[in-house]
Amino acid sequence: MRIFAVVAAALVLMAGAGFPGMTYGQTPGSQVSQLDDVVVLARRSGAPMWTVTRGDSTLILVGAITRIPRDLSWRPDDLEAAAARSNQILFPQEGRLSGADLFRAIWRARTIGLLPEGRTSADYLTPEYQARLEAVMADERSQNWRRTSLLFVGIDLMQDKAGYTRGRSGDDATDVIRRAARRARVEMRPVGTVRGDELIDSLITAPQTAHVPCVEAAIAAAEQGPDAARERAEDWRALRVADVVASPIDRALNQCWPWGDPEIAPQLRQQWAAAIETAMISPGVTMGVAPIRLLADEGGVLDGLEARGFDVVGPEWK
Repeated sequence: MRIFAVVAAALVLMAGAGFPGMTYGQTPGSQVSQLDDVVVLARRSGAPMWTVTRGDSTLILVGAITRIPRDLSWRPDDLEAAAARSNQILFPQEGRLSGADLFRAIWRARTIGLLPEGRTSADYLTPEYQARLEAVMADERSQNWRRTSLLFVGIDLMQDKAGYTRGRSGDDATDVIRRAARRARVEMRPVGTVRGDELIDSLITAPQTAHVPCVEAAIAAAEQGPDAARERAEDWRALRVADVVASPIDRALNQCWPWGDPEIAPQLRQQWAAAIETAMISPGVTMGVAPIRLLADEGGVLDGLEARGFDVVGPEWK
């Protein structure tokens, strides 16, 4: 059922390390050289990365995106090397769903997947956005989208019209870092967890009006056409960070569930904030792999670190 596709998409966005490995020990005399080497690798990596140093603590933040086209090449070598020489690596949150959570989702699938009886998208969108939606959906044979949950409409627009899941995807920064960390037996862990019952609750109880910003942003992404996702990935590869954050796809992902949910999103951001604070007082090198918008958006993590007086070294983000 389509509800599982939505839940699965959220789990991908919040995917954690899964199973931590072990860290290699280091001798005191090697520590300074180790830090210098990792920082150099981070600065020349083929992915957007920023380093912040405080005493004997170094934080490397990797701005990650998902769904990189398989035929879009980028340089992962230095990223792999930096990951292998880190002391620990933080990944996005894990969503933990139980059998009871899945059964509840199935039981309430109609509530989650359809608009209330007798309602259509036109009852929630402004005439302007409804007209724009009609235009991007003009080639659809079925008119079922008019009665579909606004969240599902938004996700479908990103996937089918803006190319977010077009073709097979290649390795992204998260894939590369996980493999490198496993080979080097570097400790990996998620910055936090989100309970499955909270995820399902948010899907069931959120009014359709809460998904309007998602649909509006997804319409803008769909209007850019099937190359929108590829253009975003090309900007990421070229370290054009501000362009990635401003891309219609990235804006839509930020407005749609779970990052657009008023209950879950603050929890996700707070867990990252707490993990970064801990890393800044932990000796050695901590690498954090986070959604690029969380880091580089206005008022995001990088702005916050800069405002506190830290020297944030890496590509321009604004």
